[in-house]
Amino acid sequence: MSHKLIILGAGESGIGAALLGKKQGYDVFVSDGGTIKDNYKQELAVNQISFEEGHHSWDKVLGADEIVKSPGIPEKSDLMKKVREAGVPVISEIELAYRFSTGKKIIAITGSNGKSTTTALTYHIFKNAGLDVAMVGNIGVSWARQVATEPAEYYVIEISSFQLDDIKTFKPNVAILLNITPDHLDRYDYKMENYVASKFRIAMNQTAEDAFVYCMDDPEIMQHLAKQPIYSASIPFTIMKPLKEGGFVDKDQLHIDVNGEPVIMSMYDLSLKGKHNLYNSMAAAIAARTMDIRKEKIRESLTSFESLEHRMEYVATVKGVDFINDSKATNVNSVWFALESFEKPIVLIMGGIDKGNDYSAIRDLVKEKVKAIICMGVDNTPIINALSKDTPVMISTASMHDAVTEAFNQATKGDIVLLSPACASFDLFKNYEDRGRKFKEEVKGL
Repeated sequence: MSHKLIILGAGESGIGAALLGKKQGYDVFVSDGGTIKDNYKQELAVNQISFEEGHHSWDKVLGADEIVKSPGIPEKSDLMKKVREAGVPVISEIELAYRFSTGKKIIAITGSNGKSTTTALTYHIFKNAGLDVAMVGNIGVSWARQVATEPAEYYVIEISSFQLDDIKTFKPNVAILLNITPDHLDRYDYKMENYVASKFRIAMNQTAEDAFVYCMDDPEIMQHLAKQPIYSASIPFTIMKPLKEGGFVDKDQLHIDVNGEPVIMSMYDLSLKGKHNLYNSMAAAIAARTMDIRKEKIRESLTSFESLEHRMEYVATVKGVDFINDSKATNVNSVWFALESFEKPIVLIMGGIDKGNDYSAIRDLVKEKVKAIICMGVDNTPIINALSKDTPVMISTASMHDAVTEAFNQATKGDIVLLSPACASFDLFKNYEDRGRKFKEEVKGL
């Protein structure tokens, strides 16, 4: 009998899992409660994979030998309750891809903020070192798709806590945990410790020959480590004090001390600016050293890396005002990182769909650095209520055109106009990419 694999959810990870399952000879069926995008439907048809959309056929779903669940489906949904009652084994797409990646080197990166940047930077170092490497996961293509269509020797994976919730045997050679701040708590019964435990699953199958790379300056990480030991080789990074092994900053020099041969460079030579990027750069460099990439290559890559689109992306300078697109900042913590990166006065454009944000975390930085906040959204009251006392100017707008025009009016030569919304974008835009692109168009039109 062939192995019946049911894929729940037909986004990028679901389609990747379907392609890989089919390639491995499984009997694959894809079921999505919503609508499936046309390009994905075409792919399924071309590969002769049957699917349904708009509903789930229970007999089929519950008759599976195994289910691959999309990271977007919460455990509390009726669908998952039925699946768990029926006792059908559930795995994530990450687990499926891992099953068919024996002998490959895997660097997995998780954390509440900075995942995409660190993943892209790590990939950049490996690529520059001439390795056969692919960048997969939450950034770009799903890992399962890559394994099915174009397997590589090294995988650099950006991985979310939702994807870690359904792993069984997944074991990265290097696991990186950048930081843990409250995000997505609705999925973890509003208990921070559940979310923390979920992030730590990245190391749960690791053994002594694997590496666990973590930020020593993160209180949540340190608390958890004190309670629950890790079995892999732990390599910390910090900006607080020198270390014997790991990554640290001392007298404006970045030090990476792993596997002999220390990598030392001036932090001013890093292409990524800001305190949070010191952490991201150290994590990526440590991953490279664990794989014995030469220090010259690491230094060269950390200097030449171009940051990601929509993540602290420089757009243009108009009449002495710098415009920065940080549309990917969809939570308050990301905005804190952005504000912390700049020394010049800031005109901040923020707003969108507020997921119950607590703006108190950025109040001090707003007082210190922000000369005006331009709200952009259908409902700007939460931001106005939370921050109007902390900045001299607060203006409400309901379109990107008006937001950019108002911001430019408020800015003078030497200022920065920063789009760092702290919110989801669905009230006015398709997604954060669409929001970032509209921002760039408006800036170019000034």
